Amino acid sequence: MNRIDPKLAATLRQPRELADAGLVPVAALAELEQVAARYAVAVTPELTALIDPADANDPIARQFIPSADELVEQPGESADPIGDDAHSPVAGIVHRYPDRVLFKLVHVCAVYCRFCFRREMVGPGKASAVSDDAYRGALEYIRTHQEVWEVILTGGDPLMLSSRRLSEIMADLAGIDHVKIVRLHSRVPIADPERINSDMVAALRVDGATTWIAIHANHPRELGANARAACARLADAGIPLVSQSVLLRGVNDDAATLAALMRAFVECRIKPYYLHHGDLAPGTAHLRTTIEAGQELMRALRGRVSGLCQPDYVLDIPGGYGKAPIGPTYLSQPASREGEDSVERRYRIVDYCGDVHLYPPQP
Repeated sequence: MNRIDPKLAATLRQPRELADAGLVPVAALAELEQVAARYAVAVTPELTALIDPADANDPIARQFIPSADELVEQPGESADPIGDDAHSPVAGIVHRYPDRVLFKLVHVCAVYCRFCFRREMVGPGKASAVSDDAYRGALEYIRTHQEVWEVILTGGDPLMLSSRRLSEIMADLAGIDHVKIVRLHSRVPIADPERINSDMVAALRVDGATTWIAIHANHPRELGANARAACARLADAGIPLVSQSVLLRGVNDDAATLAALMRAFVECRIKPYYLHHGDLAPGTAHLRTTIEAGQELMRALRGRVSGLCQPDYVLDIPGGYGKAPIGPTYLSQPASREGEDSVERRYRIVDYCGDVHLYPPQP
């Protein structure tokens, strides 16, 4: 397999660079230039090295290499598919749930996913970070809303900030009495693991609040030796880790791959947290599965891999209505018949093999 040595490569940002690396055909450049003009492209050396250029369906390439399919929009797709704007009281803040807020600090990432639900808001040509005034306004909003127990740093990718700046932000948030949890959502440990150095780890630990990090990966190959070492540096520092993944057609939409991914997370001391159904972001239909397919995959995981390996399969309801668990249902209660004592009614419950049982069982 002819893969590129990450030590000899740089982040690829233009379709021509992708072609020179043998990752896209030269004949596709005209269409890919159109894609890159609208949606940011960046593939780090770490991820480039994972791609098999000889595999037209490589699951790593499918996540990060632009495709002409992105020029095709489907009805229902939206530039703000999960309704962030409807819940943004001040710049940089999304306050959808009572006890927590999103704080969108930066609008750049180490790598740009082709399925990103904020793909219209990040990358070249967009503001790289919140302004100083917006930052102060966001802090003031958090300070004056005492119900906010958790602040989730997102963007973009907050670990693109310097360790010095991140240390300042963590201290600012920990200095707010009612903020007890600071959670960061990041792909950096996967896409640029050397960035997770001792200075970065030190910046993430702060007195007065507990730090959690949600690691985004979608295929077990992403958790190679370097990524595992980066995650270990975080875990060894006492920072709890959870996972976020997106269910993607041709990437992880089979039971064996999904099971391997979840096991890899657990091996890295990352608790599987969310498996997101693909959002209705523009030009991403070719990567979305059906909900029914996702539910069948969750059935396949249940009972076949450890309970530690079970994420919640969730859908972010379009329009800003929040996440809803959409995994398969295993329990049902038959409608009562006239004259039947409710005590006698029994639940039907399906085991992981698909067999149906009654609960409570007959004496």
